[in-house]
Amino acid sequence: MGGLVVNRFQNKNVLVTGAASGIGRATAVRLAAEGARVFGLGRDVAGLAETARLIVGSDRFTPFTADLTHESSLVAAVEAARTTMGSIDILANIAGMTDRTPADAVTVEQLTGVFMVNTIGPMLLCREVIPHLPDGSGVIVNVCSTAATQAHPGMSGYASSKAALLSYSLSLAAELGERRIRVVPISPGGVRTPMMDGTIGALDPTWYSRLATLWHEPGAPEDLAAAIAFAASADGAYLNGAEMRVDGGARSAM
Repeated sequence: MGGLVVNRFQNKNVLVTGAASGIGRATAVRLAAEGARVFGLGRDVAGLAETARLIVGSDRFTPFTADLTHESSLVAAVEAARTTMGSIDILANIAGMTDRTPADAVTVEQLTGVFMVNTIGPMLLCREVIPHLPDGSGVIVNVCSTAATQAHPGMSGYASSKAALLSYSLSLAAELGERRIRVVPISPGGVRTPMMDGTIGALDPTWYSRLATLWHEPGAPEDLAAAIAFAASADGAYLNGAEMRVDGGARSAM
């Protein structure tokens, strides 16, 4: 984090999913460095331990093993977060999974899996957290994807799940407007994460260098963490109910 000294999240309690690696880990580290108490969800115990190691201050991060595909696990996670931190000010739904199965070969099990992680899980977390968010300052950040509105061959299931989350986020912002709780969907473009390395990157090692961005290179998890921190902070107070693209100029490069 270099010489970061701002404390935009002092006295803020944040629930972050996907905290064991990638964008979720980078976000947990960033927010804790800016003063937040972070309750980090993930399935990888070792990954969560590594995230905790990267965060200065043992009271800044609480790891919690949870599975987005099981409703009871999510309900328990939110209750544990409230018990541990006392309250929840911000929810950052970052965990996700990708799928490259062609549309004419995809199975019900594959579609169910990708929608549970990318769409239904975040929606259930929102359902559980919303009653506890403070009116006037509560924030939900849902990490979607530019794939939701930008076609990529072989990604119809993944893209559809992220499009659903984007649409949900826009509707949720309207639903929570009277309480002045902000909902910000953030759509990353190509970001080099363990998830991407293990799927698209493994299938095509040249994929990153061929990204249709203005620089033909992927973003880093820290790039997204910075955007999420801005959106969730008071600096982003007028950002609400609109997609925030963080894609290295991909749309301009088309």
